[in-house]
Amino acid sequence: MQIGFKHLCIMIAIVIALILFSSFLCLIVLPSPKEIIESLRSSEMMFSLKLTLISALISTILVMIVGTPAAYALARFSFPGKKIIMTILDLPIAMPEVVLGLALLLLFGKTPLGTFLKYLGIRVVFTKIGVVVAEFFTALPYAMRTLYSTFETISARYELVARSLGYGAFETFMKITLPMARSGIIAALVIAFARSVGTFGTVLILAGGTYMVTETLPVTLYLNMSYGNLGMAITSGLLLLGVSFITIYMVERLGGRT
Repeated sequence: MQIGFKHLCIMIAIVIALILFSSFLCLIVLPSPKEIIESLRSSEMMFSLKLTLISALISTILVMIVGTPAAYALARFSFPGKKIIMTILDLPIAMPEVVLGLALLLLFGKTPLGTFLKYLGIRVVFTKIGVVVAEFFTALPYAMRTLYSTFETISARYELVARSLGYGAFETFMKITLPMARSGIIAALVIAFARSVGTFGTVLILAGGTYMVTETLPVTLYLNMSYGNLGMAITSGLLLLGVSFITIYMVERLGGRT
């Protein structure tokens, strides 16, 4: 009975993996190489790829700058409202991206914050800045979850020893904690970048997904599917698939080392 159950579980895993692999294989094999090359050379794809990489890079840097100390605070310190803050920070993981995009659209619209930013000459809604903001708030919870788990696995005793030897709190964090959390930090960085690249709903609602203005790779896929331009859509999907594959590979390698 146990052997039968073991084989059943293995068979289910294999079948699911085969179905997913077949769908990815169709994405790679079915389109003609000529169609893919022509799509890659198009001005739209070049613009989309450039905007996607630049905005993802900027949002990832911001995520790591903000998320690292925030995750450390949640992992190390106790303070009033900690559970509520953790719940709020995790909400974007559970909610659909379009809901997050709508919430950000309202926040940066006609609220005091949106009015103040407009007064400073900063327009978020339907702009490239909106793309970065959308990717930032979409990727931040995923990176913070990874960072939080990483800091929790590091014993606080190392920091106490460093403090007893004369290091300050910031010096201990920089010279003791961060080097020990290196693998987790790199994993969070990779995840944040991949999540930023793949952000669709939040970008579409907040930044508008405008052709050759705020058009990232996921938006390119969506727009060209709407137009019936299957070649461009498939090419966008292949690029996104490549980023996802590299991300998973790097995270698995880092996980193995850890």
